Amino acid sequence: MTRGSTGNAGAQGRPGTAGRVRWGSAARSGTTPTTAAAMSAAALPAAGLVRWLEASTGDDRGATGGGWGLFCLVLFAPLVFPVLGLLHAAVFTLPAAVLARRAVRRARGAEWLWHLGFAAVAAVVWAGAVAALWDRPFIVTAGWLMGLAVLPVLGIAYVRGRAARTGRAWGFWRLWFRAGLASFVLCVLVVSGGVVASMTGSLPQYRPPVLSARQLAGEWRGDGGAVMRLGEDGRVEFTKVPVQPSPDDRGLEDFTVCDGTGSWVLDKNGHYASDGDEGPRHRDGVFVRFGGGCGHETFWTIGGTERKPGLFVLFGDADAGSLRILKRVREAGTGAVTGP
Repeated sequence: MTRGSTGNAGAQGRPGTAGRVRWGSAARSGTTPTTAAAMSAAALPAAGLVRWLEASTGDDRGATGGGWGLFCLVLFAPLVFPVLGLLHAAVFTLPAAVLARRAVRRARGAEWLWHLGFAAVAAVVWAGAVAALWDRPFIVTAGWLMGLAVLPVLGIAYVRGRAARTGRAWGFWRLWFRAGLASFVLCVLVVSGGVVASMTGSLPQYRPPVLSARQLAGEWRGDGGAVMRLGEDGRVEFTKVPVQPSPDDRGLEDFTVCDGTGSWVLDKNGHYASDGDEGPRHRDGVFVRFGGGCGHETFWTIGGTERKPGLFVLFGDADAGSLRILKRVREAGTGAVTGP
């Protein structure tokens, strides 16, 4: 009997059977770019929620809003996520699917397991590139990318298995509709897990580092070539450092960039109190006075971790201000700040 010579040939010519396809092509339908993009896009909203929950337990750096950004995300999600899903499929899912099919031809095993393995390898490779280029932690990045690779592969395995069992593949719109339902279920599970974790106290709460004046002394660098050197004698030297604008310029610009010298003091008791929620009433910080008539005195809040501390200021409005961060330059031969 020749392949595809019975059953399907006649079914294709009968009314009401236009949706039927050959078993071979149906089984392969899960590796098409459309299916791969739909499954990848389905995993992205849930991953975004997990990242949001993770960020909610960290340092918000004075940001109190975000409603406008959430509105824009919901509004443009139907356009953005399919594009991101296609990009994810092109980078992870489809190359891994090609390698998996070749592996099955040369060795035994389920194709979806090979697919899963090659997707994990791709995640590790890309995690290495991200860690090298953007100084991100390799293990955390690899874990995130592997998670994003697993769900699409499992989704593709389900679509292929269903097509092979029924001999009928989902059309374009039905495929994306089912992917949307799966994405909604994943989001509900993530939100439910986050609520339970929050109620039981399982989510760790961020605690800023407690640093002495000696630990703070040294060089701090930020974007745009900003350099601030805090001396142990209370003097400060700064180059291209953003500072609060002078009273005459407030309302016209969020900050002013200044060069020069001045003085600094570690504020732990709210002596230099401010009206903002992130001021010294609530967080330790460095209060800097700038000489030379450039800008105005500025409070840099201490953030980051004990091992990787940072100083930040949210200039302007808390909902849409300009966040500027200075990172501590590591001491020679160590990965941490010098102790008191």
